[in-house]
Amino acid sequence: MTDVVKYLATPTAPLYAQPTGRRRRIELLWGDRVHVLDSSAARWRVRARGITGYVDPAALGDTSLLEVYFIDVGQGDGILIRFPDDRHVLIDGGYNRAKQQTGKNAADFVDWKFVRDYGRDAIVLDAMMSSHCDADHYGGLWDLLEPAHQDELDAKSVEVKAFYHAGVSWWSDAGKRNLGPVENDRLVRLLQGRTSLREALRAGAQPALQGEWASFLRRVLACGCKVKRLSDRTPYVPGFDPEQGAASLRVLAPVEPDKGRLYDLGSNSQNTNGNSLVLRLDYGRARILLTGDLNRNAHRRLLEAYTGSRLDFACDVAKSCHHGSDDVSYQFLAATEPSATIISSGDSEQHAHPRPAIVSASAVAGHVSVDADRLLTPLVYSTEISRSFRVGRVDALTLSGNTLDAAALAAAKARVGYKQVNAGDLKAASGSRRLAGSYMVTGIVYGLVNVRTDGDTLLCATLNEKNSSWDWTTFKSRF
Repeated sequence: MTDVVKYLATPTAPLYAQPTGRRRRIELLWGDRVHVLDSSAARWRVRARGITGYVDPAALGDTSLLEVYFIDVGQGDGILIRFPDDRHVLIDGGYNRAKQQTGKNAADFVDWKFVRDYGRDAIVLDAMMSSHCDADHYGGLWDLLEPAHQDELDAKSVEVKAFYHAGVSWWSDAGKRNLGPVENDRLVRLLQGRTSLREALRAGAQPALQGEWASFLRRVLACGCKVKRLSDRTPYVPGFDPEQGAASLRVLAPVEPDKGRLYDLGSNSQNTNGNSLVLRLDYGRARILLTGDLNRNAHRRLLEAYTGSRLDFACDVAKSCHHGSDDVSYQFLAATEPSATIISSGDSEQHAHPRPAIVSASAVAGHVSVDADRLLTPLVYSTEISRSFRVGRVDALTLSGNTLDAAALAAAKARVGYKQVNAGDLKAASGSRRLAGSYMVTGIVYGLVNVRTDGDTLLCATLNEKNSSWDWTTFKSRF
């Protein structure tokens, strides 16, 4: 039969192992793409999430949803958006693999999505965005574009049609790393489009783009895609305005008070974080706010710039600013009033994200919805909390067909060497430990948070760490 694509129309449904019986392979989630292979029996034979099995056809429909994946990239951000018309936007990607505890980032999830889930041999991104120029945001994007890293991918090719950024960049002036000059409380050196990028990467350029940010942008330039700086003066991401699709992607920040200039918010980190891209994803009544690494100074500037129109920040779902940092304005959080907040944070980082005050503030500032004395919203999710590890104790070792039990390992004083990377480390640390009695990670359940909507109802879901079923909640948009 010709390739027929359906979508799961119920919150969840089992993908069965056989045409009859109750044994399941996996549980499917609302909106999952289902390729129908054979529809001649009571249960249809299908392929979904890269797995072949059988599904009840009553659970299938024809409605393609807006899907937003808040990827567990450890310390950092990574967001893949699949639009109902099958366009894809990737915003940030976490640190590059070499700086990841697990060796994985958004590049690996995107690769799985296109190759295993969709059954395609090429990754095609209609837009790639770096919310700002910090390595825990652009590293995973770099892994997708860097030919030397693409042997880690199953996809045969990667196409990026456009790259968007916030303008603030790391520069080198006479060997000194900086964000460029400040005039009248404004940052005045902003990266623009392809011509600006090519000049800033030219050999001998003064000033020149600096460090890993420059190396990443060389790959952006080499891929031949469109390059553009975005700000509140660009009402919508090009190609994603309300006239060009059912879902739109609005640009709310960085605020550009004077043409070609952004606010100086203080230190370098305050400026890179605070001048992040802020985007609002709209579909039907649903609103999803993506806030980069905004800080309190940026929030105050935004509230000032949007005096009289602060409802522009109100949303159903908000990505928490800066991984759950407490450098935020409660007034800004209250203006967003989300029904669900997603915090993207990781282990082994020095900032202790998410901060307790922000977890509680996200709830206090959230939209309260109660039904029959049951709290429906606000909801607070964390990729770090949703992640889990399966751990086993070493009790034997087999080498060339010979097995040593725990006692033999102890008697032999066997040791194992390892490399350990904490979030963002430039170099892995070496170590060793006694093998007998040691514990090893036998599996990882990544803490990805799914958000899906048909424009009216929103679903938030994470994978249950024990039985690989979905923990899900639905609520109606209030807009």
